[in-house]
Amino acid sequence: MQDPERFLRNLFDQAVAVADPMVALPGVLGEKPKGRVLVVGAGKASARMAEALESAWGPCEGLVITRYGYERPCDGIRIASAAHPVPDAAGAAATLEMLALVQGLSAEDTVICLISGGASSLLTVPVPGVTLEELQQVNADLLASGAPISLMNALRKHLCQAKGGQLAAAAYPAKVVSYLISDVPGDEPGMIGSGPTVGEPRDLQSALAALAEYGVQLPEHIVAAAQAHGGVLAPGDARLSTTENILFASPRQSLEAARRVAEEAGCRVEILDDALEGEARDVAAVQADLARKHSADGPLVLLSGGELTVTRRGDGVGGPNAEFALALAVALNGMAGIYAIACDTDGVDGAAEVAGAIIGPDTLAKAEKMDADAQAALAINDAHGFFGRIGAQVVPGPTLTNVNDFRAILITG
Repeated sequence: MQDPERFLRNLFDQAVAVADPMVALPGVLGEKPKGRVLVVGAGKASARMAEALESAWGPCEGLVITRYGYERPCDGIRIASAAHPVPDAAGAAATLEMLALVQGLSAEDTVICLISGGASSLLTVPVPGVTLEELQQVNADLLASGAPISLMNALRKHLCQAKGGQLAAAAYPAKVVSYLISDVPGDEPGMIGSGPTVGEPRDLQSALAALAEYGVQLPEHIVAAAQAHGGVLAPGDARLSTTENILFASPRQSLEAARRVAEEAGCRVEILDDALEGEARDVAAVQADLARKHSADGPLVLLSGGELTVTRRGDGVGGPNAEFALALAVALNGMAGIYAIACDTDGVDGAAEVAGAIIGPDTLAKAEKMDADAQAALAINDAHGFFGRIGAQVVPGPTLTNVNDFRAILITG
């Protein structure tokens, strides 16, 4: 293979392309419902989803919230912008407006809800007794804890007025049809964007007990406020009886698209898992061992998805994909014939406007020439800083979709 890095970037681009709402959403929409149709939603792909919906149905009434820089042109649906991954006042104001917009509907009305990854931060208004600043600190602590996304979202639901089925409850008795792009391991609808239209079986106390293992503890007054004012719905709540949740894009679909491209290029392909969780550097160590075992079996591509986490140990700039790539490069230590890419399909890894990075046998040697220390960068979670110095970042800009992590290891043989 003459250009392994270009090959890996092409796999990533194909994984993103198949999850583009303009490609994936129209086929599941059907005809526009009769009567009043109101479109709401949130997430890094929500504006693109709204654009795709209007391209099929024409101008619609509604409001969706997306990340700054991820806006798309729509004729009728208003696009609001807010911060991610830590919520801000703009997101809280737009969430309150959305909740008011769906009030007072009848059973003859239809609410279309467009949800993708990122909605947990973008669709956020704290329960009474909790300030936005306190909610921002909770989010920051969760992101730094290394806890799996399922536990983070379980807690977020109990601190917000729109998650855990509460958006659907506000629209009841209208029919709610929620279209989902999965960015969570296992594609569980209740975990995508913290489930605005899906009930939550886990109560506040069990979420807090599970998160205590990751060092996350809430001030007593925040716990008391959530207990007194939380409105998370149980899965069997009658107010969810008119709601339908439809998943139309997922990590597995994107990995299969990459598989087809790799096989057409003459590679064997093994999909390790589409729902991996865990500490990025630990997963990298496991996959480095696997790559070494297959070092003579190329051309072979090992694909994986899911959502890895990073426990913050230093003050560097990084994200789980870049940290995976850096830890993988350190573990492989320049081994010949092994290349890899690790990127977030939304174009943003952590809080940086970088999707991830590409590594190869020369990564550490190139870094040494540029006085970049891979081990030191890993120790302080500065993967983005490291790859920025050696010119190995992947920066696609806003991809307008989000099916979570994409990792591909190429063994040339």
